Amino acid sequence: MAGAEGERWVGLATDFSEGSRAALRWAAANLLRAGDHLLLLHAIKEPDYEQSEAILWESTGSPLIPLSEFSDPIIAKKYGAKPDIETLDLLNTTATQKEIMVVVKVLWGDPREKLCQVIHDTPLSCLVIGSRGLGKLKRVLLGSVSDYVVNNATCPVTVVKSSSTEG
Repeated sequence: MAGAEGERWVGLATDFSEGSRAALRWAAANLLRAGDHLLLLHAIKEPDYEQSEAILWESTGSPLIPLSEFSDPIIAKKYGAKPDIETLDLLNTTATQKEIMVVVKVLWGDPREKLCQVIHDTPLSCLVIGSRGLGKLKRVLLGSVSDYVVNNATCPVTVVKSSSTEG
């Protein structure tokens, strides 16, 4: 996958929040270049086994889903994902303007562990992740996905802080 000459795989973790959109905007402006592959990683903490493919792909995550397919609400629902229109528009615009290929991988389970597992199994050039802007107390109590990934990932990680903080 990664490592082919001239081919760069950039990961972007998303939960379809404003923080994730800020990370996508940052990656588009500062990191992505023509020919790159953007691997959008979406972790679902508590899968709905009745409504999704989670039971089939829980240990490995979904197969790679082209953005054109993932943009179809029926396909997204099949994987238990609920992408918002703003993020999909940003992804499609970035793919066209930057001449990159975007694929999605849906993961089921603890986002911290699942993101690090994918980073380990898929040689990414780097990963971009948004920060929810948790205060120190909430970060200690809830645990920060971005903190965990920064400390455990096997590739460089950039954490993008959203301009609006949710405290």
